[in-house]
Amino acid sequence: MDEVIERDERKHYLKPEQEVRNYFLALNFLEEKVSKKEKFSQKLILDVQKLVEYVNTTDDHPLIVAAVVHYQLVTIHPFEDGNGRTARLLSGYIMDLNGYGFNGIGSLEEYFAYDIDEYYESIQMGLPALYYSGRENPPHPEIWIHYFLRMVKLYSGKICDLQLASEEEDIAGSLSFLKGREKELLQFLIKNYRGEFTPIEVSRELSVTNKTIINRLAVLVKNGFAVPILVNERIRSYELSEFTRDHEKEIMKIIS
Repeated sequence: MDEVIERDERKHYLKPEQEVRNYFLALNFLEEKVSKKEKFSQKLILDVQKLVEYVNTTDDHPLIVAAVVHYQLVTIHPFEDGNGRTARLLSGYIMDLNGYGFNGIGSLEEYFAYDIDEYYESIQMGLPALYYSGRENPPHPEIWIHYFLRMVKLYSGKICDLQLASEEEDIAGSLSFLKGREKELLQFLIKNYRGEFTPIEVSRELSVTNKTIINRLAVLVKNGFAVPILVNERIRSYELSEFTRDHEKEIMKIIS
């Protein structure tokens, strides 16, 4: 109401009938603002409902869905505050739900924040600030999609590097319990045996006693590098463990 009255240049010379006129002008002004706000709120609800329907029915790849949800929530702006944070959380949730998450090791937000200007340039795509002025149907959505996927690729690479480093530390830790001769035996077994083997055949190839091989194999078994095969509750042969098979290259690299 004050806004309408302040716009009247003759506000200091108002007659009673003019005050009444201004009063009703103010009421009309407020009603129009409320009406516009209600219509805008209804549009927001419809847009969010459309987004939910898209997520539930689309055949798009989950990473594309995550990118679309991120963009739409930021641009629809359904909340007074926290829209960006909500968008990042929900896009991350969609990735986790579909097997594209990072197993709790950080999030894409770290990479978005690394170059915040690039993030905003990509998500704005040179469009007007208001959603209904062109942002609801961007002509070149690939700008944001490419950026989002590139961040996923970069962060995935970082997670893989962290995982490999962690595995190498675990392998090195396990190998540290082996003596030189035991490491040599492990290296020999990885190079020459893909299936079962007996201590006697290995002892012949290495020109050592059967008992020596059995003792060394006991250490390999204790540290998870070999597995005994029992027949009638007696050890008849051995094979390399699944852990050893899965990390042959890493083990050989450390031993060599």
